Amino acid sequence: MFSKKQKLKEQQNRSTLYRNIRKVGVISILFAGIGISSGFALEKEGDSTIHTVYHVYSDNEYVGMLSDDKKIDQLTKEELEKAASEYKDLPLTIGTELSVVPENVFSVGTDDERVLGKLQDLLTVEAEAIGVQIDEETALYVKDMAEYEEVIQELVLQTVTEKELTEFEARQQSTEALPPLKENETRLTNIQFSADIQATEGQTPPEEIRSVEEALTLLNKGTLEEKKYAVQEGDVLGKIASAHNMSTAQLLEINPGMTENTVLQIGQELNVTTLEPYVEVEAHYESKEITPIQFKKLTEKDESVFKGEKRVKQKGTNGKKSVTHLVRKKNGKVIGQSVAEEHVLSEPVHEVTVVGTKVIPSRGTGNFAWPADGGYVSSQMGKRWGRVHQGIDIARPSTRAIFAADNGVVTNVGYHGTYGNRIIITHNNGYKTLYAHLSSTNVKVGQTVPKGSKIGVMGSTGRSTGTHLHFEVFKNGSNINPLSVLR
Repeated sequence: MFSKKQKLKEQQNRSTLYRNIRKVGVISILFAGIGISSGFALEKEGDSTIHTVYHVYSDNEYVGMLSDDKKIDQLTKEELEKAASEYKDLPLTIGTELSVVPENVFSVGTDDERVLGKLQDLLTVEAEAIGVQIDEETALYVKDMAEYEEVIQELVLQTVTEKELTEFEARQQSTEALPPLKENETRLTNIQFSADIQATEGQTPPEEIRSVEEALTLLNKGTLEEKKYAVQEGDVLGKIASAHNMSTAQLLEINPGMTENTVLQIGQELNVTTLEPYVEVEAHYESKEITPIQFKKLTEKDESVFKGEKRVKQKGTNGKKSVTHLVRKKNGKVIGQSVAEEHVLSEPVHEVTVVGTKVIPSRGTGNFAWPADGGYVSSQMGKRWGRVHQGIDIARPSTRAIFAADNGVVTNVGYHGTYGNRIIITHNNGYKTLYAHLSSTNVKVGQTVPKGSKIGVMGSTGRSTGTHLHFEVFKNGSNINPLSVLR
């Protein structure tokens, strides 16, 4: 693949001949040899056979002899008229440098038709144009300065908007100091090219002059025609990319819509041109915005408040700060961003929650422990067998010990027709728990039980189909799903 420098060199070499040739009409009259011819003519004074012939040279190489040098003017005029009919509105000129040497001779042996034919092949037509010079090398030619300026403007407008460009140019021309940025304002501060780009007057074959659209494409891509590759049987993206000296990521980038997971179809055409822009535009912006400063959530412990209780002592409020960013864009995409300065406008007010830490054996903490030694939920709370199942069933524990789910006071111990042997613990914080189908109980009414203490043994008493624990939780007198509070 050619680098950007190589492409520029190739573009230059293609037009080297034309750029080295000077403008039309430069005909040097060399008088070498005239003195000898004149002296010879004096010896033959009165001889009517003396004639002037014209030796024609191109780049110091002999072309031939003409009987009349005005035929050169006529030929160049015809060539210009022919080119002008094809390339209208272009200032055309003949680029080939010719030298004409007159000589006085006694006999005329010219072959005008042959010499003019050779001259016609040698003559080149050039157009005066404006070269787009990049890092001192001419990449291409456009018609005139107006089209050059249009190319540059369109190149810039690929990265900035027309409004941004207009405002930027107005600020550049103003002598007033730049005002401070307003809140939520963004403005363009600089436009920078990746290479030095200038206009230069020059001459080039008219067919080499690019339209604004062609010039823009060439500057953006480094080529006017992208190469295509038709997918063959057995091809994969990595293989195609490697064969064209690029990475898979580069291949995907120049084929929008494709991903590494795209299934290739035989005959599908892929773009395989590695684009090397001659020049890219980078735009610099500064922007100012007001952003929130997030408040923190803080916790204060209070030994005078029962564990499990909490209250918001202070509500949180976000603060505000003014942030100025410096943003860099290239071809419309953000390629960098940094913070230039920050100013705090208002500090955040942090949220403070008071959490109780006071623990007494007869009062629950509000955090419920698993009431069995392992096991799993064999039946959920909800409708079952045509009736509502008010709790959960826990079966197959490691041992059959049953534990108090939280601190509290035993308020019921005894046998129930449905629950069998059951225990009810009141936690003195709005919660109650019920433990049913026990084979035996280890507590009595009025006993204070700490969280995790053993209160009985799992069994299958009452209406039960097997050994398990039926466990219920009440909050303010209503059944709730135990799984919503168990930890």
